[in-house]
Amino acid sequence: MSTVRVGERQIGDDQPCFIIAEIGINHNGDIDFAKRLISVAVAAGCDAVKFQKRTVEVVYTPEELAKPRENPFGPTNGDLKHGLEFGQEEYSEIDKFCKSVKMTWFASPWDEGSVDFLEQFKPPVHKIASASLTDDNLLRHVRKTGKPIILSTGMSTYDEIDHAVEVLGKDDLILMHATSTYPANYDELNLRAIPVMASRYGVPVGYSGHETGIPTSVCAAALGACCVERHITMDRAGWGSDQAASLEPNGITRLVRDIRLWEQSKGDGVKRVYEREFPIIKKLRRVGAAV
Repeated sequence: MSTVRVGERQIGDDQPCFIIAEIGINHNGDIDFAKRLISVAVAAGCDAVKFQKRTVEVVYTPEELAKPRENPFGPTNGDLKHGLEFGQEEYSEIDKFCKSVKMTWFASPWDEGSVDFLEQFKPPVHKIASASLTDDNLLRHVRKTGKPIILSTGMSTYDEIDHAVEVLGKDDLILMHATSTYPANYDELNLRAIPVMASRYGVPVGYSGHETGIPTSVCAAALGACCVERHITMDRAGWGSDQAASLEPNGITRLVRDIRLWEQSKGDGVKRVYEREFPIIKKLRRVGAAV
């Protein structure tokens, strides 16, 4: 199985797990809060942060935007969507800040205009959200950028994934196993799909987790996930639709630590006696202890 190069990193078999802190819309429309979350990802040792980018009037129908929905930005769903959406000024700030702290960043564009918008910042990769997996026009538009693609596969059947992979081609493609419930129940995670998908498609497969805990995301890495993505927040009980399915600073720090400990511990599968075991052999074995 080939690897995919994202920035300075190779992602795939025998490579360190690429850990993505998904900020998404957890910044709640506040650029200073977004910078705080980037700083959390830096301190935790994450490899990248990810945002979401939409052209609100393209992604949502007028009827959807007009629906009543009380929120900090106004009385309608449209007020909320516009309030959470960063534009030129904010993304320029994000780009500048990420460069200053040496953190890779990219985003999930939900429409063709958002792809073109993000391209000005020369992201090393584009992420296609699970909700967009069946949007052939968007898939083709992202592929035209020539950038590597990370494709999430939540709420998708194998037939739908097969078609998306056919549209995109397998070059520079990473698939992400995911379950699109927020937060996801543990009996919905189906982590064994990770090696099955890797065998079926012959491309690197990662994991985008929406569960509340940490161990299952570490298990995903142990099952072969080439990258692991988790939402991050400052407060899981805070306002916002994705906060409850996110990890707080201590949680994302522990996740990175535990994945790195797994990588350090997995070894090469060759059974051997280690140098530090020899004194223990002499001390504890009564028979066959000659070394």
